[in-house]
Amino acid sequence: MAAAKVQRKLSATQAEALLQTLKSRFDRFPHRHSDLKWSSILKRLETAGDKLWSLNEMEQTGGEPDVIGQDGTSGEYLFVDCSPESPKGRRSLCYDQQARLSRKDHPPQNSAIEFASSMKIEILSEETYRQLQTLGEFDQKTSSWILTPQEIRSLDGALFCDRRYDHVFVYHNGAQSYYAARGFRGQLKV
Repeated sequence: MAAAKVQRKLSATQAEALLQTLKSRFDRFPHRHSDLKWSSILKRLETAGDKLWSLNEMEQTGGEPDVIGQDGTSGEYLFVDCSPESPKGRRSLCYDQQARLSRKDHPPQNSAIEFASSMKIEILSEETYRQLQTLGEFDQKTSSWILTPQEIRSLDGALFCDRRYDHVFVYHNGAQSYYAARGFRGQLKV
């Protein structure tokens, strides 16, 4: 029996509700995007297709996506999870599939990389994570996996970040580890 194809399109009602949520958040946090106009972002979102579905997935898993910038070349807007803590619906995950499959006892249900891929988003890089932290104080009680360089990953390690003592820290851990307070933040270019 073939697996059911995942519906990656929102109904008109779902799309309208998401756009209202995004607009409300955009208005509530102007310091995240002071040089951007909602009307331009809305125009791009209205023709975004699958990307609206991905933004909705970010929202439904507790990410609270918001615009934090625009690519000067492509004109794409960068949406990032701006929830105060690592998104609740994306915690207790090891780093990637290889790490998940390597666990002999008590493997987690999913991994950060696999989960992000299923949502059609990317995990934040260290650079984007640090950019986000200039716009507020995030992950003061939780931590978030970030993209890990291959030379670290090939040694079974992975990187994560948090904010403590008013500083952003980058740490390492075994990629197969997972904790109730560690998830991941995603980004999507629209």
